[in-house]
Amino acid sequence: MSRSLNDISLGARLYDRLEAFARHSEDADRLTRVFLSKEHRAAAEELLGWMRDAGMKAHIDAIGNVVGRYEGLVPNAPCLMMGSHIDTVRDAGKYDGNMGVLAALAAVEEFNKAGERFPFAIEVIAFGDEEGVRFPVTLSGSRAIAGTFDQTTLSLTDKEGKSLRQALAEFGCDPTRITDSARRRDQVLAFVELHIEQGPVLEAAGLPVGAVTAINGASRLSVEVKGTANHAGTVPMHLRRDALAAAAEMMLSVEARGRAEPDLVATVGRVDVLPGAVNVIPGLVRFTMDVRSPSDSARRRAVADIDRRIAEIAAARDVGIAITLTHEAAACRCDPKLIDAIGRSIARTGLAPMTLPSGAGHDAMAFARLCPVGMIFVRCEKGISHNPAEAITVEDADAAMRVLLDFIRHFDASTLTRPAEDRPAA
Repeated sequence: MSRSLNDISLGARLYDRLEAFARHSEDADRLTRVFLSKEHRAAAEELLGWMRDAGMKAHIDAIGNVVGRYEGLVPNAPCLMMGSHIDTVRDAGKYDGNMGVLAALAAVEEFNKAGERFPFAIEVIAFGDEEGVRFPVTLSGSRAIAGTFDQTTLSLTDKEGKSLRQALAEFGCDPTRITDSARRRDQVLAFVELHIEQGPVLEAAGLPVGAVTAINGASRLSVEVKGTANHAGTVPMHLRRDALAAAAEMMLSVEARGRAEPDLVATVGRVDVLPGAVNVIPGLVRFTMDVRSPSDSARRRAVADIDRRIAEIAAARDVGIAITLTHEAAACRCDPKLIDAIGRSIARTGLAPMTLPSGAGHDAMAFARLCPVGMIFVRCEKGISHNPAEAITVEDADAAMRVLLDFIRHFDASTLTRPAEDRPAA
């Protein structure tokens, strides 16, 4: 069915549905929807109804994902899997995660209305736990589908002392059957996630959509700097062991290393200063570092460079240091043929194709060893996310829908490279 370039009805419907879907929240005046809450249940039930109305078989699986399947020309054919998450951070925006789920659903609605079927099935999944707000673990839903769910996380507890196992049971799920959600490699042709960018790159380029090249790997470290706390008035400058002055120089070196290489970012996000008195030379400083890159080798090289520079500063200022790696995640490279296919779909809609990496983590990361992975980014105002000020336009929502529909109609799994069984994610 052809549409006029001035017809933005698809975008308007998607935008309106996103606005309405945001009512599933703990609070009436702000959006908070956490994993396995009653708000999650209400959102999941509404999605089930929409999926079934769109000609899909739909259910809630054992980890709380909403799973809808639109059969292909041949029953039980392998699927093109799409979706994102419907859980949110506290006081969230309306589009993070939710847009990817509702856009994929809207695409199936269009196909069902037109009687279109494909040589492959389409599965739309609304993952229940990407953010990790309630329990100290992320990507539970996508890892269950990808077959990499860690059963030990069932014993993790929320702030009320309730375990993930207990919360799943109260939600109506059977945690003993989580492994039933796992897909075989021959069942999934590719996983493609549409998501707001959560950054300013597309807006700076004046473009509504882009093809993602990789999801950045991340290293998080904590640094402790030990000097000597002493009287601020009696100790001459050349005799001080000022932990804060040393840490400040170290933090600037983190920033400098982040600026030195394209696509690399390095951030100091938290600083604690002790004893924290106006008239006392700081004796102890703790700060965090977050280093990200689409290249794992570049990220590790940057971390090593920063570690060396911190050691040099510590020696020059006669302070002690302790550096601890607290988190490390490998980069997820998107499939080159999927990047090209998304780019061609962008071009066919009359837009300029652009590629960019993702600085944030996404459910797509969980599928890197199961199947080829692709992502479509959508511009968001000022790059703001995880914030009620998160915003998109109807026009950009429509552009995203045009690209997604075109991509699905031209999807050819025969061009893709299957990940090796033992291949690392990047």
